[in-house]
Amino acid sequence: MAQAGKIRAGIGGWTFEPWRGVFYPKGLKHAEELAYASRELTSIEINSTYYSSQKPQTFAKWAAATPEGFVFALKASRFCTNRRVLSEAGESVGKFLNQGIVELGDRLGPILWQFAPTKAFDPDDFAGFLDLLPKTLEGLALRHCVEVRHASFVDPAFVKLCRDRDVAICLSEHQHYPLICDITADFVYARLQMGSDDIPTGYAPKGLDAWAARLKDYSQGRVPGDLVPLDRTGPAEGPRETFVFFIHEGKVRAPAAAQELLKRVGK
Repeated sequence: MAQAGKIRAGIGGWTFEPWRGVFYPKGLKHAEELAYASRELTSIEINSTYYSSQKPQTFAKWAAATPEGFVFALKASRFCTNRRVLSEAGESVGKFLNQGIVELGDRLGPILWQFAPTKAFDPDDFAGFLDLLPKTLEGLALRHCVEVRHASFVDPAFVKLCRDRDVAICLSEHQHYPLICDITADFVYARLQMGSDDIPTGYAPKGLDAWAARLKDYSQGRVPGDLVPLDRTGPAEGPRETFVFFIHEGKVRAPAAAQELLKRVGK
């Protein structure tokens, strides 16, 4: 069996009132919610950075609240990705990266660049955008993932653009977005968005079992057998750190889904 990378599971953000008394114990101080969540889960996707910038002290505070080995994913600013010409986003990308994210230190995981469902694939423009994303920042290694939500990205040329630049393509399980399952970087990033609050564990046990099996494959650098990549030539197998976040649908039960998945893959 190929060597496997670590599988991390988590949620989007940590401040959500319906989690209080469901995921968070009753009476837990709001200021202690990040410390609690980061000890129950192995990663959290920070969403607030999508809407506005933060201060360096804020990133430092978030890092200090979490245990050793915990890793954040960071959602990039909408001002970088919600634009007509992506290759002209250099100034916005620079502002986002230089707001103080280096204060996260070894707690900094992948950066997620999310695009609108209306944004279609323009190979030259998208390549220009990817070339704006640096590999390091003040000596800190950066990893990038793109979440695309228009059907035109279901194209081997898109996979090649990302693979040539070691940029991951988000594996999005969603009712309307394309699921592109190719491995294009030295890590894998998934967002599962079809949960249900009617199920105590967010996803039914069979669904969690299926995703646990897929993520184990991905952690070994192998596309699962029940998914069809656009480029079958793919990279060689090898350990891949693998991130999975339970997002949006079934949000109240998302922490439970992440906890159940961690049990299945061996926390």
